[in-house]
Amino acid sequence: MHSNKTSFSITGNLVDVTAKRIYYANVSVDEGRIVSIEDLGSQQDGENFILPGFIDSHVHIESSMLIPSEFAKLAVVHGTVGTVSDPHEIANVCGMQGVNFMIDNGKQVPFKFNFGAPSCVPATTFETAGAALYSSDVEELLMKPEIKYLSEMMNFPGVLNKDDEVMKKLQAAMRLDKPVDGHAPGLKGETAKQYIEAGISTDHECFTADEALDKLRFGMKILIREGSAAKNFEALIDLLNDYEDRIMFCSDDKHPDSLEAGHINVLCARAVAKGVDVFKVLKAACINPVLHYNLDIGLLKKGHPADFILAEDLQNFNIIQTYIDGQLVAESGKSKIVSVPATPINHFNCEEKKPEDFRVRDIGSDKTLVIEALDGQLITNKLEVPTSVLKKDELLESNIEEDILKIVVINRYEKAAIAFGWIKNFGFREGAIASTVAHDSHNIVAVGVDDESLCNAVNLVIREQGGVSCVSPKEEKVLGLPVAGLMSIDDGYKVAAAYTEIDKMAKGLGSSLSAPFMTLSFMALLVIPHLKLSDVGLFDGDQFKFTEAI
Repeated sequence: MHSNKTSFSITGNLVDVTAKRIYYANVSVDEGRIVSIEDLGSQQDGENFILPGFIDSHVHIESSMLIPSEFAKLAVVHGTVGTVSDPHEIANVCGMQGVNFMIDNGKQVPFKFNFGAPSCVPATTFETAGAALYSSDVEELLMKPEIKYLSEMMNFPGVLNKDDEVMKKLQAAMRLDKPVDGHAPGLKGETAKQYIEAGISTDHECFTADEALDKLRFGMKILIREGSAAKNFEALIDLLNDYEDRIMFCSDDKHPDSLEAGHINVLCARAVAKGVDVFKVLKAACINPVLHYNLDIGLLKKGHPADFILAEDLQNFNIIQTYIDGQLVAESGKSKIVSVPATPINHFNCEEKKPEDFRVRDIGSDKTLVIEALDGQLITNKLEVPTSVLKKDELLESNIEEDILKIVVINRYEKAAIAFGWIKNFGFREGAIASTVAHDSHNIVAVGVDDESLCNAVNLVIREQGGVSCVSPKEEKVLGLPVAGLMSIDDGYKVAAAYTEIDKMAKGLGSSLSAPFMTLSFMALLVIPHLKLSDVGLFDGDQFKFTEAI
C-alpha cells in the first residue's frame, strides 16, 4: 500500500459517478492532483472500487464534542474527505473568536472543512446567548475565502417579514455569490415558496416526504439528515430515485460514539440496501455537495485534487483507504491524522447552585404544560396535564410513575433566575443528567427526578466550566468540554469512549431514548416546534412567543 508519496498510482474498479460507468483503471497522482486516469477495460472481479470521497453536506462539528482536527481523525476512517460545517454553536458562545478558532484548528490537518457564516447568532431574542453576530459581522465572514456559504437561516419569520438585519445577511451572501442554507421545519405551500424565493437554496429539516416534495417543487435542494437525534432517512430516502441532482446526505449533529461507528458511508449502504441505484446514491454523497457549495474537493477527474477513497464493495462501503490531496489519511480502519495541540476558548460565568434553588412552588393552576420529547426527532409535542399529578405539599415535583420530570435551563453567561419546565419520555427512575451543549445558546440544561440530583448534575458541569454529567444515588460521571463548553481537546477516540460510558449510565437511569444527551441538547432549541424551554422561560414554537402560564 502507498505511503504519502508525492507521486503514485492506484489500480482498481473506478466508479465514474456522473457517466454512471464502472471500469478497471489506473489513477496516477502527482503533487496532490490526479494527472491521468487510464482506462484498462471492463470491471474486474475481486478488485477494490475507487470512488470520490464522501461529504457531510451539513454538520455542526461541535456536536461531536471534538475540535475539528479530532473530528477529521475519526471521519476519514469512513471515507469522509470534507464537510460543509456550520460553526454557529461556538459562535453563539464565543462570537467571531469562535468561528476563527474552528477555521484555524481545521487548517492544521489534511481534511477539507468548508465553514459557513452563521446567520442566526443568537438564534432568537427569547434566550440569552454568549455573543451576537450582526449583518456587518456576517458580511466580514462571508468575504473570507474559507467561508463558503451563509449558514442555515433559522429565522424564517424574519425572512417572511423581511426583517432588515435578515435581508442584509441574505443580500451579502448573494452579492458575494455564496449559497444560503435553509432551516424551515414544517414550512409548506405559499410560505415555503416565499422563503425559497428570498434566495434560500437548501433545507435539512424535512421530517415528511410531503414537506420535502413541496420544497423540491419550488426549486429547493433537500438534505437527507441522519444524526444522533434527528433521523429522517427512512422518511425521505425514496426521493433520491426521482431527484438525484437535488438530494444530499448530512448528519447535522453527531455525537462522538456514533461518528466512531460510521458516517456518510453508512447512509450509502442503507440506501443501496433499499434498492436505490448506486450512482444516484453516490451523486448525493460525493458529487452534489461539491457542485452546490463550489467546494475545492476533487471528483475523481483528471486535473482535480486527489480526494478519493478505496472501498471493498458497493454494498457495505467498507473503506480500505482514504486519500486527501494525494495524502493517505486512513487505512484499514485506522486514522493517520495526528492530534494537534489546541488552547481552549470559553465564555462561562455561573456560580454553583444549592438544591433549594431548584424548588418549584405550586401557584394554583389547574393544568400544567409538559414538553413531550420524541425519540429520533427534534420537534416536541405540547401536552397539558392536571397540575395535581405534580403536586406534593406546597411544591411541584417530578412524577416518576407518570414519567413527567423536572427540566431546568440555567443562564451560563450571567447571574439569573433558573427557568423551569416539565418533560415527558426521558424515563428516568432516579438521578439526573445535565449539559452545556444546549442548542443554540448553550446555557445549562438538565433533567432529573429530584432537586438534589439536579443540583449535583448541574454543579458537576459548572465546576468543569462546561460539559455533560450524569448522577445517580450510587455514582457521578462528568465529561468536561473546555472549548466553549462544547468540545474536548482530547484524542477523539478517548472522548468517544468517555461519552459511551456516560451515555450508558444515563440509559441506566431508566431512559429508553436512543441518545438521551442529544435529545436533551435540543430541548432549549426554540426554532423547532412545538414546546421548548429557554433560560428565560417556556416557549411556544408555533406562536413564536413565550407561553401564557396555565
